Amino acid sequence: MAMLWLMLVGLSVVCQGHPGIQIQDLDDELYTEVRDLLNKHATHRAPANALSRPKEVVGWPRPLPHLGQVTGVAVNSRGQPVIFHRGPRVWDTSCFNASHHFQHVAEGPIAVSTVLTLEPETGAVIGDWGRNLFYMPHGITLNAEDNVWLTDVALHQVFKFRPGETFPALTLGEPFSPGDGPTRLCQPTAVAVASSGQAFVADGNCNHRVLMLSPRGRLIRLIPLPSEFLSLQVPHGLALIEALDLLCIADRENMRVACPRAGLVPYMSAQPVSIQAADLGRVFGVVAVGGLVYAVNGPTSLQIPVRGFTLDPRSETAIDRWGPSAGFRSPHGIAISPNGTAMYVTEIGPNKVWKFSLAGGGVQ
Repeated sequence: MAMLWLMLVGLSVVCQGHPGIQIQDLDDELYTEVRDLLNKHATHRAPANALSRPKEVVGWPRPLPHLGQVTGVAVNSRGQPVIFHRGPRVWDTSCFNASHHFQHVAEGPIAVSTVLTLEPETGAVIGDWGRNLFYMPHGITLNAEDNVWLTDVALHQVFKFRPGETFPALTLGEPFSPGDGPTRLCQPTAVAVASSGQAFVADGNCNHRVLMLSPRGRLIRLIPLPSEFLSLQVPHGLALIEALDLLCIADRENMRVACPRAGLVPYMSAQPVSIQAADLGRVFGVVAVGGLVYAVNGPTSLQIPVRGFTLDPRSETAIDRWGPSAGFRSPHGIAISPNGTAMYVTEIGPNKVWKFSLAGGGVQ
């Protein structure tokens, strides 16, 4: 594209230096070739902005007994949705004091399985674990190797589990000890993992920051840095667009999706993006695929419907609104299958998992 630009600039200079020469006097074959190359470039980029509207899969899933507040969803490499739920525990005003300490430690961890793997066609439970491990589940992320990253807002911790293991390979934060230093977290909400292994942690309800970590959990940098013109108010969900070197954040209380530079590509100067709309409301969950961001909001006001959005970071606009026929009430998590054909949205109150199909395999 840069070469085409230089060719066009050169042609313009020739015309300006020779007033008698007009564009139509240029060699028709050269002009046609340049035009065709530009058209090919535009065609090549078009799919990144192509619209794949989520379509509800009616009747999915089968009834899931004893399902608690479903706070998170991810999809493994086999296309199976994996959900994180709270069982009988509910987050209400009695759970935390003014200093963010969990008030029900004496009740012990949740005794039921909090991590459920579902069969993608029927929604039946085909795997479960997580008994007596978590106090207040929140976010779940799976990377390409099916490592499971989980956040617990009561413990103020983030855990990484290898596939099939129930003892964490990595633990971030101190149990029941909220803080804002380099080794402490305060109600962390979400994790995004890059293909290179770096992890981003939304540290979330109290600290209003995102931590970029090495694959071994070493702090690399904070987002935002003091010099950055970015103020987050409850970063609640995260989505990486590695091709653009952007980290898109569900900036819940600012009612926007903010996409600062991720910093994964040292020499790439990505321009920060902020996506806002009058009806976007409090954004709870985000997921990225093919250069687009899909988001769900939550209850905000009587004037703002609860629904899903398709967002285009390039134009910084909401280009579509969608949702199930019965409507959402309180969406919390969102995920897309690795092949881009299925989307899952979880809700708390009602405690539910929705499945949507993305026509044509999603956005490529």
